[in-house]
Amino acid sequence: MIVEEHRDGYTLSTDKGIHAFLSERSYWAQGRSREVVERTIETSLCFGIYAQQELVAFARVVTDYATFGWVCDVLVLESHRGRGLGKWLIEAVVHHPELQGLKRLLLATRDAEYGGFVPLQAPERWMERLMQPPVAS
Repeated sequence: MIVEEHRDGYTLSTDKGIHAFLSERSYWAQGRSREVVERTIETSLCFGIYAQQELVAFARVVTDYATFGWVCDVLVLESHRGRGLGKWLIEAVVHHPELQGLKRLLLATRDAEYGGFVPLQAPERWMERLMQPPVAS
């Protein structure tokens, strides 16, 4: 289901289609290959905000559509910051029809706070495993 909204000359859409935006403009995806970015987009629910035809803000949700979602790759271009686009992205995520009924949405960020997200209630229950990249043969 593609959702589209319009606000103050911007268009928010869940239609997919990016690479350079993430791999060149975000601190976390720099250098990711086109193949890797396309795979992440393909398997996620994506939200883009456009000024004319230019993608100026983006977020994606990795989810099972039933109980859990991880909001990631949230980025608003510097030239479009201060206009509420990040808040609009998060509002669109939280209110998206396919995400209603989730028990938990998770967000990790180093440089922004978004409405309604709070520190983990039980961080001692969360663990991570850093995976090693495959060795080239």
